Amino acid sequence: MDMALPVVNATAAALARVSAAFNAPFARAVVFGVHIDGHLVVEGLLIAVIVFQLSRKSYKPPKKPLTEKEIDELCDEWEPEPLCPPIKEAARIDTPMLESAAGPHTIVDGKEVINFASANYLGLVGNEKIIDSCVGSLEKYGVGSCGPRGFYGTIGFDEGVQWAVQNGLHLSRSTVVYFKHNDMASLASTLEKLTRGNKRAEKIRRYIVVESIYQNSGQIAPLDEIVKLKEKYRFRVILEESHSFGVLGKSGRGLAEHYGVPIEKIDIITAGMGNALATDGGFCTGSVRVVDHQRLSSAGYVFSASLPPYLATAAVSAVNYLEENPSVLTNLRSNIALLHKELSDTPGLEISSHILSPIVFLKLKKSTGSPATDLDLLETIAERVLKEDLVFIVTSKKSNLDRCKLPIGIRLFVSAGHTESDISMLSSSLKRVSASVLSDYL
Repeated sequence: MDMALPVVNATAAALARVSAAFNAPFARAVVFGVHIDGHLVVEGLLIAVIVFQLSRKSYKPPKKPLTEKEIDELCDEWEPEPLCPPIKEAARIDTPMLESAAGPHTIVDGKEVINFASANYLGLVGNEKIIDSCVGSLEKYGVGSCGPRGFYGTIGFDEGVQWAVQNGLHLSRSTVVYFKHNDMASLASTLEKLTRGNKRAEKIRRYIVVESIYQNSGQIAPLDEIVKLKEKYRFRVILEESHSFGVLGKSGRGLAEHYGVPIEKIDIITAGMGNALATDGGFCTGSVRVVDHQRLSSAGYVFSASLPPYLATAAVSAVNYLEENPSVLTNLRSNIALLHKELSDTPGLEISSHILSPIVFLKLKKSTGSPATDLDLLETIAERVLKEDLVFIVTSKKSNLDRCKLPIGIRLFVSAGHTESDISMLSSSLKRVSASVLSDYL
């Protein structure tokens, strides 16, 4: 502190001398009745410098324009930076190439294979009636309608929901709370904690988010118990039905029909149409109030175009087909039950999915303790099954952003279009290959 005082005093003295130097020549100067002193001169100079800097060009144009040769040489020398960093050799993935429609049988890498990797539950991919309806819609309405279609609160959701649901929850900017996968005791405890002693709880929008059939496990949500809890704690329910619409229930109407729960007790239902309905796009439905809010506020409506008419027509045709051919549901459920029976004694693997789920989920009986090693083993099984027996299956590999902590496994998508011989081939191949790959873990 003692050392700083002389510096401060010296600086003050220097400023006083500069001010006096500017003030002395103008001590008696008066212009248009305004006394001119040194400070005004300094300020005027600063303003002139600022105006000069703002008015000057930010670059000096070349005195002589470049020749065509010089331009070509500069272009040849320029090396643009890559849009993304190069992929390391260890991270490269040699994925199978699908070369035809993803029906029960398809073409992969030039070979016909039995397809258990596509969610074509009703076997409607390539259906002639649906294709004809698309063609008729294209001829009448064109390719696209070209128009844009366009909540804060607390959300409790199952920790096993798929990435698309997780991303939607993130976009909602709500307070998100997890409960254990398909565990109603955990859900009840979570709802109790969120509402007990919370005076604001009844004033904010609160939702329970579940999948009807979980893509990451093949389990079915116990909707009857969820509805009881939502009424007890005054929450709303958002039900994601991408894998259950057209599959569950007597007529394929989904989880509410399966459990006999009145549809009005479900506040919001969402579903993608790329599975059972064999088209694309999706829908979100609920009460009139919910639908009106979605039209005005949802990210899907604001930031994307409306569904092309031919895709909507295909979805309508698929629903009509299901109503006219209810036996397709019988075929699907028979195939699921047969596959469960065939795979019940697969070496090193066990079925963890529900008996009515078209996603038959196989996980390791004994984990190695390393998710990376588990995935390598399962990927090896899938690759060998495809290479040796021409049966196309996939693992439940997740991205680094996926927060789902459920075990990875092999995900088999059953279709009503599969035959008994298709299922028999899959079963025998999986048993033989898993016995070989998992021999050290049995």
